[in-house]
Amino acid sequence: MKNTNFNFKYLLFLALVSAMGGFLFGYDWVVIGGAKPFYELYFNITGQTTLQGWAVSSALIGCIFGAVLSGAIADRLGRKIPLILAASLFIVSAFGTGFAENFTPFIIYRLVGGLGIGLASTLSPMYIAEIAPAKYRGQFVAINQLTIVIGILAAQIANWVIAEPISEGTTPQAIANSWNGLSGWRWMFWAELIPAGLFFVLMFLVPKSPRFLAKVGDEKKAFKVLEKIGGATFANEEVTNIERTLENDNNGKITISELGGVKVLPVLIIGVILAIFQQWCGINIIFNYAEEIFAAAGYSVGDMLFNIIITGSVNLIFTLVAMRTVDSWGRRKLMLFGSIGLALIYALLGGAYYFEFNGWPVLVLVITAIAIYAMSLAPITWVVLSEIFPNRLRGVAMSIATLSLWIASFVLTFTFPLLNEALGAYGTFWIYSLICVLGYMFIKRKLPETKGKSLEEIELELTKNK
Repeated sequence: MKNTNFNFKYLLFLALVSAMGGFLFGYDWVVIGGAKPFYELYFNITGQTTLQGWAVSSALIGCIFGAVLSGAIADRLGRKIPLILAASLFIVSAFGTGFAENFTPFIIYRLVGGLGIGLASTLSPMYIAEIAPAKYRGQFVAINQLTIVIGILAAQIANWVIAEPISEGTTPQAIANSWNGLSGWRWMFWAELIPAGLFFVLMFLVPKSPRFLAKVGDEKKAFKVLEKIGGATFANEEVTNIERTLENDNNGKITISELGGVKVLPVLIIGVILAIFQQWCGINIIFNYAEEIFAAAGYSVGDMLFNIIITGSVNLIFTLVAMRTVDSWGRRKLMLFGSIGLALIYALLGGAYYFEFNGWPVLVLVITAIAIYAMSLAPITWVVLSEIFPNRLRGVAMSIATLSLWIASFVLTFTFPLLNEALGAYGTFWIYSLICVLGYMFIKRKLPETKGKSLEEIELELTKNK
C-alpha cells in the first residue's frame, strides 16, 4: 500500500461534503453566543440565570438524543442517510429559531438543531475515517474539525456583520428596541439556511461508507468505492482486512454483553472518558459565554463581538497546525500537550481574574488557550474516537462516546453561570485547570498511539489478549 496512488481529489470531495455536518455543528453551536445579548432582551430573560443557561444549553439536550439515535441509525442505515437527515434538521432549526416570537418555540427549534448536531458530530468523522487511507486518516478526519472551526468563525463573523454598532452607555431598553434587538438576532440564525441547504443537496452525491457496505454483505459496492479511492490492489487489501474483522458478526446483531465484554469495554471506557474530557476541559465556555468572560475583563458588547472574531481566527489557524501535525507528531503526544497546556493557562487565567487584571492580559490568555485546544484536544479527540472502536461495533460505540460528550457538554454549559456566580471567574477556571491535570494523567496512562495504522490493525491491537 506504500506505493498506492490515491485519488486525493475524490477523497477531498467526500471528506469536505461529509464535513459540512461539522461546519453546521460549529455554526449552530456558536451563533447563540453572538445573538445572546439581544434575544435575552427580546424574550425578557435578562438577569434570570436559569433561563439564560437553558437558552444556551437547550440545544445540548437535542445533541444527546441525536447521539443516542445515531448509533442505531448508523448501524442500520449507514452513515449517508442519517447525515442527510441531519441536514434537514439544520434547515428546520435555522428557519424556526429565527422565526420564533416566544421563548418556548425558540427553545423547541434549538432542540431540533441540537438533534442535527448530535447526528452530524457522530457520523461526519466516522464516515471520513471509514473512507480515508490509514496513512492520511488523521489529516482527513481533522478536516471535520477544521469545518467545525470555520463554522464557528462564520457564525462569529455573521454575528459581527449583522449586528449594528452599539455606542458606549447604550441602555438595555434602547438595545431591545434597536435593529439588533428586534430583527438582527433573527438573521444570525437565518444565515445558516444557505450552508444547510448546500449540505442537504451535496450529500446525495457521496457513496455509502465502504465499511458499512461490507458489513451488510455488499462487498462488490464496497470494492468499487475503495477502488475509486486507491485502485484495485488497495481495494482488495482493504476488503480482505474488513472481512477478517467481521468474521464473528453474529448476523449484525450487537448485544449488551458484547459491549461490556473484556475485549470491548476497556476501549469503550477510553473513548467515553476522552469524550467527556474534551468538554470538561472547559474551552467551549469561552465560545458560549464570551459576553460574560470579556465583560469581566472590562470589554463592552461592541468590543466583545470583535474579540470573538479574533478568538475564532486563532481557532482556525491552529486547527490547520493540527492537520499538519496529527499524522507526524501522533495523537497521544498532541493530547498530552493540550491537557497540560490548558491546565497551565487556566491556572493563570484564574489568577488574572482573582487579581482583577483587565483588558489585554485576559485576551492574550484566552487566545493562547484556544490555540492550544485547537491544535490538540479539539480535533484529536474526534480522530481517536473515529479510530479506536471495532468495525462492527463502531456505530454503537461512537454513539455512546458522543452521547457522553454531549451530556458532559450540557453539564458544563448549564453549570457555568451557576459556578461563575458562586465561585467567580477565577474559581471556575481553577476547577477547569484541575480537570485538565486529571485528563493528562489518564491519557498518559491509557491512550495508545494510533497514527499510521489501519482501522483493522488498531482493532486487532486494542482487543488482542483481552
